[in-house]
Amino acid sequence: MARSASTAAHWRAALACVAVALLLLSAAPRAAAQGVDDPLEPLNRAVFQFNLIVDGTILKPVTQLYGFAVPDPAKRGVTNFLANLRAPIVFANQLLQGEREQAGITLGRFMVNTTFGLLGLVDFANYFGIPPREEADFGQTLGVYGIGAGPYLVLPILGPSTVRDATGIAVDSFILDPTLYFTDTPMRLGRFAITAVDTRYRYGPLIDDLQANSLDFYVAARSAFLQNREAQIRKNGAGLGDEYESIFDEPLD
Repeated sequence: MARSASTAAHWRAALACVAVALLLLSAAPRAAAQGVDDPLEPLNRAVFQFNLIVDGTILKPVTQLYGFAVPDPAKRGVTNFLANLRAPIVFANQLLQGEREQAGITLGRFMVNTTFGLLGLVDFANYFGIPPREEADFGQTLGVYGIGAGPYLVLPILGPSTVRDATGIAVDSFILDPTLYFTDTPMRLGRFAITAVDTRYRYGPLIDDLQANSLDFYVAARSAFLQNREAQIRKNGAGLGDEYESIFDEPLD
């Protein structure tokens, strides 16, 4: 009963986030005509500084210890396992985006790696010649269907985002993720912490280089994130065809 009540609460929270975000997006222009749509910049900068403090005092030192103490094969296993856990989310979004071929690749990799690869610790699909999957999330799915990014946001701990992508995170985490239904809160928090360390370890050199070579790290991180997300959405939108590219551009009768 407790697990059922917790799951229902997660569903209600996720649906509330989606409703609020869609209202914000429908009331806001798709993008600023000039510059970047960042009306919350003072607040975003404050959250950005908070994230830098957390990174410098906790995440980066833990990641450095992780890189030094954990053997490379074990680190690859962690990365593979986390990627395999996300496969159902990626698969669902690829179907929603019309990427049937990519969805087949994702499903094939998930089945092979879960069955033969110790729940994904070993990338057996690579040995079977299955191509690497392309990532997909619900924020991209919304973008593919023509929903604008909305204002830029910096989320605590999670970092750069937009109203659309924050909505996507909620849907992916609380609706599309099947592990929600058989894991408890401590397990989910543990997965989040391990994912943070793994991500910081893999992308740490890029992050540190961007910070070291930027006059304004906030602006540089914002620009890099927005450009990367736009490129991902344009690429993934090809699966639906041109008729879906701007379905929200037409005025309502």
